[in-house]
Parts: sequence; structure tokens; C-alpha cells
Amino acid sequence: MQLFEDFAITVKMSEDPEAANATEEDPDVYYISRGESTLDVKVWIYEFVNLSIPMQKTCDFENMDGPYCNKVAREVLKSIAVQPDAAVENPVWKGLEKFKGLNGES
Repeated sequence: MQLFEDFAITVKMSEDPEAANATEEDPDVYYISRGESTLDVKVWIYEFVNLSIPMQKTCDFENMDGPYCNKVAREVLKSIAVQPDAAVENPVWKGLEKFKGLNGES
């Protein structure tokens, strides 16, 4: 699994960095003051790492025996899955089947 993607942040110098950061629409552009000698990047690195990690661990459908696949949960999901061939009767439509075919269509 590749953890990092390509992330780019542009840091620009400005006389009024607070106002420039407030009006900047591009989230990848950040302004610092001209007299600043250090740049704290720990928040950016934290965000980059969090954006790089997958939101959830998944199993490949074809290979569902991986280390993150719970066999019991998979069997439960299979048992409650709706079968495409199974006709599910909706009680709302019960009684309306007598009107099928009245206009010549089935």
C-alpha cells in the first residue's frame, strides 16, 4: 500500500499574512510574514497523512480471505442479501394484481 500521494503547498511572503490567508481561495496557498524565519509544517504533514490513509479497510470481492475480512460477518451479509431472482411481495400492491391486463397489456 502506498501511503503518500503528491501534495503541494505554496508558501508566499506577504506584509499582512493574516489578511492574505483570509482572502485566499486556494487551500494549497499559504502566506507568511516577510520577517518570519521558521515555518511550522506539522499540521500540514498531519493532514497529508490523514488524507493518504484509506477511510476503511476493505476486502477484494474476488479474494475475500484477506487479513481484514471477517468470515463470520461475510457469511451474515451473504445470508441477508436480497437475491435478484427472489420476488419480494410488497403489501402496498396487494390486491392490485387483479387490475393487471385490463388495458390489454400484461
